[in-house]
Amino acid sequence: MSSIELTSSQRAILTALVNLYTEREEAVKGEDIAAEVDRNPGTIRNQMQSLKALQLVEGVPGPKGGYKPTSNAYKALDVQQLDSAAEVPVTHDGEEVDANVEEISLTSVHHPDLCRAEIHLRGSVRDFHEGDHVVVGPTPLSKLVVEGDVDGKDDTNNVLILKIDRMEAPAEQPAH
Repeated sequence: MSSIELTSSQRAILTALVNLYTEREEAVKGEDIAAEVDRNPGTIRNQMQSLKALQLVEGVPGPKGGYKPTSNAYKALDVQQLDSAAEVPVTHDGEEVDANVEEISLTSVHHPDLCRAEIHLRGSVRDFHEGDHVVVGPTPLSKLVVEGDVDGKDDTNNVLILKIDRMEAPAEQPAH
């Protein structure tokens, strides 16, 4: 399948659908997607028509109906579907949150005052705000823990940018 160019609005809506569907494992109502991306339900219905035409979503009729992402949706968002994704805990201001870490990218580690980490979450970042304290980890293999304050976020791609206060991994060899 060739690469599909999505608008930022389509990408945000499709990402919200994939995240909600992954959490619930059932069709997602347009109103729930609208709440997730802070848009009008009518806008969501209109966008879903274009996403259906692109074969990225399918409609599920009936009282328990809504929308489900197709396998093409995961490809378009470059999301790997895992049968059992490893759980990497996220703590937000001391409370564990219902999100899972998809990727941790370290940026500018060579400059201690500018040390940042991009935390890609499977789950919404809308409840995180600049200055909030976040702890990520330990990761499954290296037992890495990253701790810091939110310096920015990208709601569309579910990315938190942390100013790192502390980063730690055990010195012993991890069990692989």
